[in-house]
Amino acid sequence: MLHGLVERLLYHPMPYPQGYWEAQSEAGAQDLWLETKDGIRLNAWWFPKPDATFITLFLHGNAGNVTHRIDHAESIRLAGSAILVIDYRGYGKSQGRPNERGLYLDAEAAYDELIARGYPGNRIILQGESLGTAVAVELASRRPCAGLILESPLASLSSMAGTILPVVGSLVAHGFNTDKRIGKVHAPLWVIHGDADEIVPFLQGEAVFRSANQPKTFWRIADGHHNDLLSVAGGEYITRLRTFYRCIGAE
Repeated sequence: MLHGLVERLLYHPMPYPQGYWEAQSEAGAQDLWLETKDGIRLNAWWFPKPDATFITLFLHGNAGNVTHRIDHAESIRLAGSAILVIDYRGYGKSQGRPNERGLYLDAEAAYDELIARGYPGNRIILQGESLGTAVAVELASRRPCAGLILESPLASLSSMAGTILPVVGSLVAHGFNTDKRIGKVHAPLWVIHGDADEIVPFLQGEAVFRSANQPKTFWRIADGHHNDLLSVAGGEYITRLRTFYRCIGAE
């Protein structure tokens, strides 16, 4: 019962037709359909960029759907990477219901699709936001990638719940243990966190960063909240993305 309550509080999918689907054509996004190992059909948006060195697999947070990530996609493409944004099971046009193991399978299906399309691991950047950072780290702990970008990461669901409901929260909420998994990742890491984040406390991002291996970089966005990092960062976001791409491209 408590586990079901935690899942209802954790996942806030916005199924089709909710969202901004009319913006797909204008954004230059193409539909891409995937199937997971457990037989779930997923929808993703592919933002091509001819001659790009890297392809970014973008793993979004726990709310909305792919239509709410157009600004991210445009910034990433402007910085120099093609991008694939997936909707987890239960989100957008994707089948199923979200759960931790399912989200990991969803990300793996997208990664395998990129490999099948001719992108080797050393050209794939894994980028997650909020809950998607835990999904990105889990995938990076098992599969090779060129780099890992984590925006507003949480150390674990238990530690997050403990900040909201002291004692009780950490007892009923478990999983998404980024702080334990990230030690298995050796790809270049970039952590981004707003110091005014009201959803995932800034201390969570610092904890993830401390547990990570080198090479790693931390960008503290002053006055950045959970849902406004791009607007607060402004053009510096694209500039720093380009720098990250150049650094990992030189390795």
